[in-house]
Amino acid sequence: MKRKIMVFDTTLRDGEQVPGAKLNLHQKIEIAQQLKRLNVDIIEAGFPASSAGDFQAVQEIARCVGNSVSITALARAVKSDIDAVYESIKLAQNPLIHIVLGTSNIHVEKKFNRSKDAVLQMGVDAVKYAKTLLPQVQYSTEDASRSDFEYLWKTIEAVVKAGATMINVPDTVGYAVPEEFGELIRKINKRLKNLDDRVILSVHCHNDLGLATANTLSAIKNGAEKVECTINGLGERAGNASLEEVVMGLKVRENYFNGYTDINTTELHRTSRLVSHLTGLDVQVNKAITGENAFAHSSGIHQDGLLKDKRVYEIMSPEEVGADSMELILTARSGRHAFKNTVERMGFDTSDADDFEQLFAKFLTLADAKKEVYDHDVFYLVTNHRTVEQSSKQLYELESFQVVSNDQNPTAAVKLNKGSESMKGSAVGDGPIDALYSAIKTLVGLEIELKDYKINSLSRGKEAVGRVNIRIEHQGKIYSGRAMDTDIIKASANAFLNGINGILLDLVKDEK
Repeated sequence: MKRKIMVFDTTLRDGEQVPGAKLNLHQKIEIAQQLKRLNVDIIEAGFPASSAGDFQAVQEIARCVGNSVSITALARAVKSDIDAVYESIKLAQNPLIHIVLGTSNIHVEKKFNRSKDAVLQMGVDAVKYAKTLLPQVQYSTEDASRSDFEYLWKTIEAVVKAGATMINVPDTVGYAVPEEFGELIRKINKRLKNLDDRVILSVHCHNDLGLATANTLSAIKNGAEKVECTINGLGERAGNASLEEVVMGLKVRENYFNGYTDINTTELHRTSRLVSHLTGLDVQVNKAITGENAFAHSSGIHQDGLLKDKRVYEIMSPEEVGADSMELILTARSGRHAFKNTVERMGFDTSDADDFEQLFAKFLTLADAKKEVYDHDVFYLVTNHRTVEQSSKQLYELESFQVVSNDQNPTAAVKLNKGSESMKGSAVGDGPIDALYSAIKTLVGLEIELKDYKINSLSRGKEAVGRVNIRIEHQGKIYSGRAMDTDIIKASANAFLNGINGILLDLVKDEK
């Protein structure tokens, strides 16, 4: 009898920890709604104790999608963290408190500076308290793959007796290798089944050695019943196990692993694209399952074999993961149905009829100007339309600009609005973007250093949309800014202002 493997998605918590991948509230909800369509079992929506913004995002996700998906959030083994998790997820139909505490010698001795028995008691006390709030509690033994086995098991045994209903075994620093990690899970699973066979055994693997997917699949083979993953493998350092790779590994080799998931695999491709667009982090072209070349064949021998039978060189079809064999090009005559289909295919919600009509009107304007509208144009249109309006009057907005590029003195003139205040400035730079950014910096009066500037074309043709991603530093802290436009100079200015507005919002929080 095949085992159901639960899928726990941590894109909105561990995935968002990637530098530059910070998402706003609206973007997090868009991703959560798509994860619901993907049919994940559990969404880890964030770390609510970290900030008021993260608390609000977790709470809103629980409200929006918690009626059909289990919602959890991360807590350290302290009462205030657990309270923050409970208050943020209690609206969900099936909420789960997730507690994490290290078990390796280096974590116990260096991170906590306590005895092993004292750290173990911290975990037990945390679980007991969490159980007074909710029936479902997961306990993660951080850095389990580098832990002394008997102490690791002693911790697991104690927290299960305290009431933990899920035990998660993380390879926190990507240290494990598949055979070794599989054996660790086999030993824990055997003891756990004898202790309490109702407790779910889970794994959370990182990709520092490129083995996260392999370790996760090895764990499943050896008894793990739940896997923690992220879309596109996002996460700390080299990332986490890629959800799409683990899920399709199970599906293609279902008989070998004797397991299956309830994931709607036809949603994998659009979920990957949505997360990539909203975080500004591109998927490598040869990435398994969701890369642009994942189903591309250039070799003549391969093409000949495929024409005879696709199974010659394909172990799965593009359609299984929601990848289209062709892109639908829209025009002003395409109509609502075709446009709605494209918007939904990208993972956006279209259930609000009034909002969709406003969006469709903007599409017609764009289609009249551009003649042919591609997928990336539609994404740009939707994200711009749905950008959450900042209620603060203290944020900058670009009103107009003029940039003159030459090989002598590139110059830029800029007009900005900040609430009811309007300001103008100009500057000379080494190039047009340097001049533009120098003019903006003069106006905002902040010490800012540009750390990274990247531009990508998101479409084709004369009116292609360009996306600009920047990273700036202010007082030792890194902020990211993103913007898209058919005018790359305008996109560059707006990306810079988005980063600056992030600084201002932090300053307002600090003042409060």
